[in-house]
Amino acid sequence: SYKVMLNGPAPWGFRLQGGKDFSMPLSISRLTPGGKAAQAGVGVGDWVLYIDGESTSSMTHIEAQNRIRACGDRLCLTLSR
Repeated sequence: SYKVMLNGPAPWGFRLQGGKDFSMPLSISRLTPGGKAAQAGVGVGDWVLYIDGESTSSMTHIEAQNRIRACGDRLCLTLSR
């Protein structure tokens, strides 16, 4: 796993898929070319393990989106390839 720190504000330049409500781990489904996430080395298909230190293992898709929105000017993600 690896960590990235994205400096805001949003947009962060990625799209999520999955979540507990979809019975799938949260993962990166799309990157904006040249966006903050792509510049930080995030890859399509990477699993999102933690959002700002909070485990995503029991998060629904909406909960994860809301957690990312609540980050404000700095988003810390722990990901796995």
